[in-house]
Amino acid sequence: MKAFLAVILVASLAGCGDEQGDLKQELKQLTKDLRGKVDPLPQVRPYEPVPYKAEGEVDPFRPERIVVAQAGSVAARGGQLRPNLDRPKEPLEAFPLESLQMVGTLMQKKEYFGLVKAGTNLYRVKKGNYMGQNFGVITSIDDGQISLKELVQDSGGDWTERVSSLQLQEVRR
Repeated sequence: MKAFLAVILVASLAGCGDEQGDLKQELKQLTKDLRGKVDPLPQVRPYEPVPYKAEGEVDPFRPERIVVAQAGSVAARGGQLRPNLDRPKEPLEAFPLESLQMVGTLMQKKEYFGLVKAGTNLYRVKKGNYMGQNFGVITSIDDGQISLKELVQDSGGDWTERVSSLQLQEVRR
């Protein structure tokens, strides 16, 4: 029995060796015409320097230029345009101007008052009152709108004035 197993083992190993030889020969046949080709490198153009002709011009990237420009804008206005942060805040300054609604006007002793709805509350305002979150002071009130002058900061940190208004809204019941 041992002899029979030895003969089968030798025969199976001989068959494996023959397959590898066939594979090697077939691979050699398929790759005999293949040759690798590498494209040549592109030509490098010579460097040509470009002359800098703005030597006499002002450098826009110098920080000193920015500081000078900011100082000039403050000096032109006298540097007096800024909100009064020491005064007590009024109730309508807690709301963004977009969330406030003008719902009517009142006239009392020849003075116009505006009726402004903020959330669920109704407020009576007059010229000189503040409202909105941009230090908006009421400059005038008429039948159709409340006009304001707001102070907002620009990108340079300076305060600028902006005119806004609150239009009369119809109240739906």
